[in-house]
Amino acid sequence: MPLERVKSGIPGLDEILHGGIPRRNVVLLSGGPGTGKSIFGQQYLYNGLRGGEAGVLVALEEHPVQIRLNMEQFGWNVREYERKGLFAIVDAFTGGIGEAARRERYVVRAVDDVGALVDVLREAIRDLGAKRAVIDSVTTLYITKPAVARGIVMQLKRVLSGLGCTSILVSQVSVTERGFGGPGVEHAADGIIRLDLSEIEGELRRSIIVWKMRGTSHSMRRHPFEITDKGIVIHYDRVLRLRRGLAEESETLG
Repeated sequence: MPLERVKSGIPGLDEILHGGIPRRNVVLLSGGPGTGKSIFGQQYLYNGLRGGEAGVLVALEEHPVQIRLNMEQFGWNVREYERKGLFAIVDAFTGGIGEAARRERYVVRAVDDVGALVDVLREAIRDLGAKRAVIDSVTTLYITKPAVARGIVMQLKRVLSGLGCTSILVSQVSVTERGFGGPGVEHAADGIIRLDLSEIEGELRRSIIVWKMRGTSHSMRRHPFEITDKGIVIHYDRVLRLRRGLAEESETLG
């Protein structure tokens, strides 16, 4: 049986994943501040919508209204897809407080209750028949209790994969942290993609590297990427080399 893949639609990503993300995989998208994690997740969802795949975004760190405005800056107007029942934001940020929050369809009233979040997420996925999901950020669910990190990720994985979603869990790390955002989470996830922002000779450079992806081979190199007015563009044919985090060499692959 041939491997079924999900095309991310992010320029350059499907090339370094040798065709796309294996369907039903749960991918940990890890990175420090300013690396483009939220943009990456939103772009993945919007490209799915354009291809007819419904999607759900779980908002844990930003107001849903602000998320919609941010997406519009890149030309990703999701309101029409919400009206068609193809896109939904699960509001796990406001707790239903505020006039705008009262207009949201899917609201987690107790934002620190993982069980309640999972129930609302399950409802949204089933209502929409969603095939893509993004949780931004999963770190919020266990940042004050790291011992439960792996258990929470496994719980989400069972729900997301079980309902047929190919998902991205945004994971926050500090600028200097080498890990992926919580003890044991890297073993629970099917894939790990790391976004970095490195200072090289006085200039900040963004790069992406795929640490693992179950079900497919992938590039083992670090590739530079840019955030443009249309979203993320990955230069899959170039390599960014960090030497002790201080120097770099970029080459075009043949």
